[in-house]
Amino acid sequence: MLPLAIDADFPGGNIVVEQTTETTARVRQDLRDTTTDWFYWAFRLRDAQGRDVHITFTGSNPLAGRGPAVSDDAGATWRWLGAEAVNGQSFRYHVPDSPDVRFAMHIPYLQADWQAFVAGRSGRPGWVVETLCRSEHDRPVERLRLGRLDGTAPHRLLFTARHHCCEAMASYMLEGVVDGLLASPWCALNVEAMVVPFVDKDGVEQGDQGKNRRPRDHNRDYDERARYAAVKSLMAEVPAWSAGRLRLALDLHCPWIRGEWNEHPYFVGGPEQDNWRRALALAAQLEGTDHGPLPYSAARNLPYGTAWNTDANTTDGRSFARWAASLSDTVTATALEFPYAVVDGQEVTPDKARAFGRGLARAIERWLQR
Repeated sequence: MLPLAIDADFPGGNIVVEQTTETTARVRQDLRDTTTDWFYWAFRLRDAQGRDVHITFTGSNPLAGRGPAVSDDAGATWRWLGAEAVNGQSFRYHVPDSPDVRFAMHIPYLQADWQAFVAGRSGRPGWVVETLCRSEHDRPVERLRLGRLDGTAPHRLLFTARHHCCEAMASYMLEGVVDGLLASPWCALNVEAMVVPFVDKDGVEQGDQGKNRRPRDHNRDYDERARYAAVKSLMAEVPAWSAGRLRLALDLHCPWIRGEWNEHPYFVGGPEQDNWRRALALAAQLEGTDHGPLPYSAARNLPYGTAWNTDANTTDGRSFARWAASLSDTVTATALEFPYAVVDGQEVTPDKARAFGRGLARAIERWLQR
């Protein structure tokens, strides 16, 4: 029997293999792009049918609250393996009759997933997919515009995701937001939204960490030293596009993988108190709106100056939310953190994330109406 064959040669792949035997492997996440330790990894196990395998991570512990995500069909479908398969920094798995089994720190979301989402809604009115720019590695950075597109909508909304490319569960929530806005007759008449699903498009496809990226984090790039094409394009185009009617700029993220501040959704406050007050009004609407099975409490948002949300965390440059809040016509700019795997003991799945996003869209509509 040959040693386990492990690689990361697929979109979103990330692993460093240190040692393998016929049934065991010692691996660690590849930190090639970041200045700090982080947790993202994804790898493929080939031709190991019928083996009971034991995978150990040798660096920091990168396993979330539901253990690893696993796909037995070459990445077509995913599920959480479950905490019961985990022991410290190791997990076990009985490989089924499949030549291509994949494991990841979370349930992935890549360009192919976005393309499938868009294809499933082709032909709907009030929906146009464009290219914001080309990435540093010449990939298209998508921009979706939806709602009332004749330039007369009284409200503009801006949504971004994947400033930190590994934060995939936020993308499933974004799908729900888009579907919620498309389903609303009121929004079709009164709202034009711009959606940028992958700010760090290269990092998503290359399987990078994204957080604290070298030489600069995408979410610290919103100033005169901006270096990334997507950031430069947003800074150049949004002020003119918003036309004095930018009501909400919302940046979707995922937090750390376990523990306090990492297993419930929350809005992140900035130093501008009027901006935060309006964000809290949106949070109150979300709390009172059907947002699916995952709980949300407005009392657990993160005001500026609390926990990690301080000036010390923004010394490397200005974030998207801080930049958007500085625009003269912005009503509210904030970020929303959405967990990878667990919310108050409940398992997070793509469908539950989409349901939360649809609830968020309904809350935004009510917030705008008030």
